[in-house]
Amino acid sequence: MIEYFRITQDGLKEFIKPIKNSWIHLTNPDDKEIILLSKIIGVTEDNFDDFNNDIQSLSDTEEIPMFERKDNSILFIIIRTPQESTGTSGQDYLTIPLGIIYSKNYVATICYSKNTVIERMKFKKFKFNEIYFILRFMLASSRSYLYFLKEIDRRLKKLEHKLEESQRNTEMVNLLDIQKSLVYFNTSLINNHILFERISRSKLFTSTEDNEDIISDLLDENKQAIQTTQIYSDNITHTLTVISSMISNNLNRIVKFLTSMSIVVAIPTLIASLYGMNIGLPFQNSPAAFWIIIFFSIIFSTIIGIFLWKKKLF
Repeated sequence: MIEYFRITQDGLKEFIKPIKNSWIHLTNPDDKEIILLSKIIGVTEDNFDDFNNDIQSLSDTEEIPMFERKDNSILFIIIRTPQESTGTSGQDYLTIPLGIIYSKNYVATICYSKNTVIERMKFKKFKFNEIYFILRFMLASSRSYLYFLKEIDRRLKKLEHKLEESQRNTEMVNLLDIQKSLVYFNTSLINNHILFERISRSKLFTSTEDNEDIISDLLDENKQAIQTTQIYSDNITHTLTVISSMISNNLNRIVKFLTSMSIVVAIPTLIASLYGMNIGLPFQNSPAAFWIIIFFSIIFSTIIGIFLWKKKLF
């Protein structure tokens, strides 16, 4: 699907055909849409295969961020953006590659799946300048990471509260899923930061004071997202360690209690075994022999129980 947008005083407006100084977005593009985009931004026939390979590379969910200059002053940029998972990947959040193409009068974005950053940019209001727009796009991506990290923080607090009540496998698995998401976040943020630092040294992106301000905000917010991700990841690791210690301690307490109980129960078992033998035994001719044996069994068991209790074995 291909969409055409242009920034107006009333916000973003969608058109049915490309207009100069506009934004073109492709979602899961087919061959015809890629050919159409190449003609709009002025890709030569000699360079089309290379252009097509760059677009197709975005279908690889593991594609790393990059910044490359093509023919006719066309720039091809890849950043990794956060996305809430809707499948069964075993993680709640993931990161996906987003392609940004800069050419004279146009900015094109390409993604092979629905992208949160794209949807948010559709509601932004600001003047259109190709380089400025690209920087705002990158800033929106970094802020999306911070937004999802806040969501993760709320989930972590709920899970920690549940784990205080009972250490069930469900909460443990959820923690591991979030930790996996944080690993993807951290890797993508670091790779993005390398790209942003390279862009900050490019004269093309630092040509105006407004652009320099956005780059400064971009680097700061991306650093904040990296630090926050690492803190949350360390917090999960610490929580899992504490939970493991708690489970081990509870298991030791149960084993200790059961061992002490078996010792207490062993006393009447021993007496009952002795009185099951076919030999002369005390009180065997007494009509109250059964109650006497029960009485002594209770007395001995109580003494052993008190002894173990004082030794804190119960």
